[in-house]
Amino acid sequence: MPRIAIIGAAHPHVDYVLDELTRADRAAFELVGVQDSDPAVAAHHAARFGVPAFDRAEDLLAEGVDVAVIAGVYGARGADAVAALRAGAHVLADKPLCTSLAELDEIEAVASEVDRTVNLLLEKRGYPETLAALDVVRAGELGDIVGVTSSGPHKLNRAQRPGWFFDPAQYGGILTDLSVHDLDAALLFAPADEGVIRGAVSAPLDGAQGFTRYGSATLTTPNTVVSAEVSWLTPQASDVHGDYRLRLVGTRGTAEIFWARGRVEVTTDDQPTRALDLPPGRRPAEEALDAFADGRTPEVGTRDSLAPTRLALLAQASADQGGTALAWSRPAD
Repeated sequence: MPRIAIIGAAHPHVDYVLDELTRADRAAFELVGVQDSDPAVAAHHAARFGVPAFDRAEDLLAEGVDVAVIAGVYGARGADAVAALRAGAHVLADKPLCTSLAELDEIEAVASEVDRTVNLLLEKRGYPETLAALDVVRAGELGDIVGVTSSGPHKLNRAQRPGWFFDPAQYGGILTDLSVHDLDAALLFAPADEGVIRGAVSAPLDGAQGFTRYGSATLTTPNTVVSAEVSWLTPQASDVHGDYRLRLVGTRGTAEIFWARGRVEVTTDDQPTRALDLPPGRRPAEEALDAFADGRTPEVGTRDSLAPTRLALLAQASADQGGTALAWSRPAD
C-alpha cells in the first residue's frame, strides 16, 4: 500500500490530491500525515483525514513515505522536494516546483542519484479541450505546428492572498508561477528539446515591491515560435477566474482552444471551422495516483516536469535581466 505524505499545504491545489484520496477507489493509499510551516494549515487538513499534523517535514518523512506531495509556500518547495527525494519518496508537486534554477539543478541531480521521479500536477494536460486538440494535432490535420500563442490571465483577489505571495523571495515571480502550464502545453503540441527563451514583465503592484502583474515568455525552438502571456489582471467583473486560451498555427490549419469556455475550434485547408466534440477529461491528480498504485511512473514524469519548470525559471531570469536571450535544452535521456 503506497504511503503518501503532504509536505506543505499552503496552496489550495493540495486539494487535487486530498480530494482524490477521498474516493472509494483510492483505498489502496495510506495518508501518513500532513506538514506545513503554519500549524493551523497542517492541522486543518490532517483533521479531515484523522492523521497526524507535523511542524517539520523531516519528522513526517521519517515515518516512511513512498510519495511526497509538495504544495507549500513556493519558496520552500525546492528544499522540500530535495528532502523528500533523499528520504526515498517520489515527488508529486504542484507548480511551481521551485523558485530558482540552482534549486532545480539540485532536484534534477538528486532525483537521478536516488532513482526517484519528480512529477508535476500539470492539470491542463487532462482538460477535455486539450485532449481533443491533441488528437487533431497528432492525426496531422494541422500539418506541422509552427506557432503557439497562449493567454493565461487570472484574478488577483489580493485581499484573499497570504502575505508570502507578495514576497519576491517566496513567490519567485509571475513567470516562475504562471507560465509553467502554457509552456508545458506548447511542448505537448510541438515537442522540442532545445530553444532560446526571453521573458518580460510589467504592471508592478502598488504596495508590493517586486511583484508584477503581467508577464510574457517567448520561446523559439528549431521548428516553432511560442508566445505565452500570463497576468493577474483578469477584471474583477469577469464571469471567469481566467479566460485561458491557446492558439495553434500549423502549416495546414489552425486550432483555437478556449479552456474557460469549454470549446475547441479547428479550421483546415480541407474543412471550414468546426467545433470539436470533447472527450471526458481527467481529474488533476487522477493519472498520477493511478500510476503510483500500479507501480509505474506517471505520465508527467521527471523529464516532462523539469522541462517547463526550467523554461519558466529561465523566462523569469531573462525578465529580471531586462529580456536577455537565454538558451534552453533538455538533458539527454
